[in-house]
Amino acid sequence: MQPNIIGVRFAKVGKIYHFDTSAVPDVGIGEHVIVDTSRGRHLGEVVQLVKEVPPKPDGGWRTVERRATPRDLLLLQSWQSRQTEAMINCRARASELGLKEVKIVAAEYNYDGSRLTFLFSTEGEEKVDLKSLKKDMHDLYPNTHIEMRQIGPRDVAKILGGMGACGLETRCCSKFLTDFSPISIKMAKEQGISLTPNEITGMCGRLRCCLIYEYEQYVEARKHLPKRNKRVITPRGEGKVVDVLPMNSKVIVLLENEEGKRFTEIFDNQDLQPWDELEALRRKSQAPCDRHDSGGCTCGKSKGRKN
Repeated sequence: MQPNIIGVRFAKVGKIYHFDTSAVPDVGIGEHVIVDTSRGRHLGEVVQLVKEVPPKPDGGWRTVERRATPRDLLLLQSWQSRQTEAMINCRARASELGLKEVKIVAAEYNYDGSRLTFLFSTEGEEKVDLKSLKKDMHDLYPNTHIEMRQIGPRDVAKILGGMGACGLETRCCSKFLTDFSPISIKMAKEQGISLTPNEITGMCGRLRCCLIYEYEQYVEARKHLPKRNKRVITPRGEGKVVDVLPMNSKVIVLLENEEGKRFTEIFDNQDLQPWDELEALRRKSQAPCDRHDSGGCTCGKSKGRKN
């Protein structure tokens, strides 16, 4: 039987996970459901009805167990109100244990309080032993399954929120980003952005997520513009490209006047012609015809001579 797949989100700005809702038919967008996940049973909101079934994941599809009841939603609110206290307790115990390199970022209960997950980050890349901390948290919350989950700096920034490095009141990661795309220095170079660290680094200490927003548009625009140091013919004579303005389809050209003084001027790309192509055409027009010897030449040039 064809599975009936829906997309479920567990946080307001979170990743969408797919589940099989064949056992609970007619589930609509906006409803809340109880689903079986690799980390136990959780309550999430249906945000997507998948028409084309994606490839089956390893281990098969996780299922929707049932629709959430008003009681489930109240339980979720109740346990969420205790998350800050749990985080503070965990931070205090980590400090007592001397785990200075560990930062407890948040604590998350599932909807019925049966699982408590502590999200943490570390300053170094070395693996940290948290067995003692996990045991102490289990002693403090004996009827709850305790999990310690490490997250990266981008996820930390997403959870903490706050103003972005660009001045936006809410960081992109906290406002609308559900997944983090790979970011590289090449993206900044392609857009002509200064490589000064404070210009390209976000509050998380990593390259800004926004570097990818217009990257593809810049790449596409540059395909139709001359490269730097290329010689071009402008309405004011021959010059050399020193820079381009991809989003405006304009080119900055270095020119030289009759007195030998150099200056730059901005031209529309459509007003420029490539010097090398024009030079190739000029040379071709001056070259002797290769059909002189066969007697089939009609170019009017003398054999072996350039007109």
